[in-house]
Amino acid sequence: MKNKFLYLFLVICLGLITFSVKAQDENQTTKSNDEIAKELANPNATLGTMAFQFDFITYGGDLPDAKKQNSTSLNFQPSLPIPIAKGVNLFVRPLIPIIISQPYYGDNGFEQKGFNLGNISADVAVGKTWPSKTITIVGAFAGFPTATNADLKSSEVTLGPELMVAQLFKWGAIGVMVNHAWGVSGTPNDAASGDEFSIQSNQPRHAQVTAGQYFYVVNLKNAWQITGQPTWAYNHEAEEGSKLTFPIGTGVNKVVSFGKLPVKISLQYWYYVAQPEALGPQHQIRLQIAPVIPLPW
Repeated sequence: MKNKFLYLFLVICLGLITFSVKAQDENQTTKSNDEIAKELANPNATLGTMAFQFDFITYGGDLPDAKKQNSTSLNFQPSLPIPIAKGVNLFVRPLIPIIISQPYYGDNGFEQKGFNLGNISADVAVGKTWPSKTITIVGAFAGFPTATNADLKSSEVTLGPELMVAQLFKWGAIGVMVNHAWGVSGTPNDAASGDEFSIQSNQPRHAQVTAGQYFYVVNLKNAWQITGQPTWAYNHEAEEGSKLTFPIGTGVNKVVSFGKLPVKISLQYWYYVAQPEALGPQHQIRLQIAPVIPLPW
């Protein structure tokens, strides 16, 4: 079953990339890479993207050998905004994680859980750009227990509201997104806390996690940008000392053309100033490759 999921994912990705290239050939744009980069800085832009995020993380913590652990993953997030009115767009954005390697602490110490489908999440939201160049996006966020390895699988479906506020400037943009999710189905246990490292407790609880992202983009010349998009989380049901996971980060974007296809390439580094005491991320490198495609509507 696991191999079928992964094979289907790869086929879908290949099909979407092929569609992206063909669509770009059929809908040539007169926009320069610099113009596309500046437009992508707007979180309410009507540009389609197929984002592939490669993450490498090293860990630390109080568990034996925690500092020797690392993980590698690939996240796929397509975004095809649907214009509703002038300055108003509907977003439906699934996030499909492929776990290449992931540390798991069990009865015999650390194990590496290899190639698996992770827990899929998605948000549905409506964004509006106001005359002041302020952007608000309001919607709902959900997470699903889809991981193909039982040790990495969430035990509950999570659901909750999502809010984003951003401000556009001539030089770029800044903003913050926050969502809060509760466990709404399934069997509550420690996995419901959202702790993918699975350190078990004896008190079953439903999940309750506040999470989000802060971001900034500074436009430079020739389609270069300085950027940061770190994601954070506050686990209300975790033990004291393990509730907050918070990184600071920075990096660069560059929009380049492969034939007629614009592609945003981003490289970021995140350092975690707060993480779970037993086991948590310390350093993260994220490489994002995102083809920019015409909307099909």
